[in-house]
Amino acid sequence: MNRPDFARTDLNQLEDRDLRCIIEHFPVPGRSYEEIARVVHDLPTTLESILSSDYLFQKVCDKSKLLLDVSPFLLFNVLLRHTLRDHRTQPERRIINYLANLLSVFVHTDRMLRVQPYDSEGRDYLIELISESEGADANRQFLIYAHIGNYSLFLTGLFPKWIEYRHRYKRRPVDMGYYVDFGRTYFNRAASHRMANEFGLDDVFFRLSLLFESYQSTLNHISKTYLAPS
Repeated sequence: MNRPDFARTDLNQLEDRDLRCIIEHFPVPGRSYEEIARVVHDLPTTLESILSSDYLFQKVCDKSKLLLDVSPFLLFNVLLRHTLRDHRTQPERRIINYLANLLSVFVHTDRMLRVQPYDSEGRDYLIELISESEGADANRQFLIYAHIGNYSLFLTGLFPKWIEYRHRYKRRPVDMGYYVDFGRTYFNRAASHRMANEFGLDDVFFRLSLLFESYQSTLNHISKTYLAPS
């Protein structure tokens, strides 16, 4: 099975426009773009440091530049690093890269509702996904497990008010706890699947399962503070 689009834990999703933005605001006077680009590409730790810097965060959050020419991956990566201030370890940085990539993939609603991008139909309800997983082959089963975890974290992280509104005023039976429980459970199932080890995601999924509500809270803060309409 080819690597799924959500299964990324590195910085390879940075686009040319992202690197251009980083280089143009690299706070080292007297260096050419070529020199700075070489430093960025040759030293991954330098890029990690830049993405965590206050100056890049200020650039990304500059309210006067509503059409900032960067990718969603860079935007979410910087916001996650600023919110999760303690990200000195490699496992934590892999989580950040995973979540930044996931958010950049799921901002497209059509993709958010599909286990795989080319699925002919989307799934609106977790119970449909759970039912499908019971008769699926091993590869599809892994994708469904991961999707339930991803979908639950995405919704509870970025759209908690939507969930609460539907539960309270539309009398929908599912609340935040419903998504949290399923998200935690299915991240754990995904982590235990052999495909997680093949893609190097077992530790990522275990951490997302164990600390689901912590990462949910982080996304709540990002949604409320940086993404909500002003």
